[in-house]
Amino acid sequence: MSDVKRRSVGRPAGATKANGGHSQSLVRGLTLLEYLSASPLGLALSELAEMADLAPSTTHRLLQALQSQGFVTQESEQGLWRIDVKTFRIGNSFLEARDVVTQSRPFLRRLTAETGETANLGIRDGATAVFLAQHESPQMMRMITRLGSRAPLHASGVGKALLAWMSEDERARLLKGYDLARVTENTLHQSDELLAEMAAIRTQGFACDREEHAVGLHCVAACIHDEHGTPLAAISVSGPMARIPEERLLALGALVRTIANEITLQLGGQLPQ
Repeated sequence: MSDVKRRSVGRPAGATKANGGHSQSLVRGLTLLEYLSASPLGLALSELAEMADLAPSTTHRLLQALQSQGFVTQESEQGLWRIDVKTFRIGNSFLEARDVVTQSRPFLRRLTAETGETANLGIRDGATAVFLAQHESPQMMRMITRLGSRAPLHASGVGKALLAWMSEDERARLLKGYDLARVTENTLHQSDELLAEMAAIRTQGFACDREEHAVGLHCVAACIHDEHGTPLAAISVSGPMARIPEERLLALGALVRTIANEITLQLGGQLPQ
């Protein structure tokens, strides 16, 4: 028998150390990108080294590697480092690939499973909310909304959630000349009432529809936010008043708000302050 020891099949000798080193360099490089992405005016080498707790020589080596691949660039006059076009393209491709309907479906199913009621997702189109996805309640008496149907922003849970989180300027432009028509006797049709409702929605984090869109129907909705913190979409739970009285409406609001925040974070959005 040969006295030459055979190496174990699989990872080559020394691979653990090398791979660990490569992983460390990758993490450090990504950390530098994070700092640069948060500093659009650029950062000096010394600032980056201090922020990342790295030696200036190590920081410079990592920046050169990132620069060679087009992820960062150095401004010649002051020597500041900034993110470059490839970083932007990667971030932009994530935004383009983001599909709020597809990624929200598991959360809609979860809402229905936890509440027993119909869960919906809608977006804003002008002065109306458009419903794009739904998971129906298993109950015999349930709310069903035809996909693609619309509801006035001021007279629906989803609509009010979207309206509440718009910027004040954008909301003022939208409501200028907007007809606050009554859909039911409970619809908010006075501008001062609606503005007070917007403030309450922002405070509690969810909107309630108390027979404002359909008689006998209660609904609670919360907003999904994009990377700028602006409204991207809204989810809701709705059902008959017999199963969703006032006390349950508020409890459901907390749940819908929590799940809307989870969707926001999954999509790379920013939670409201």
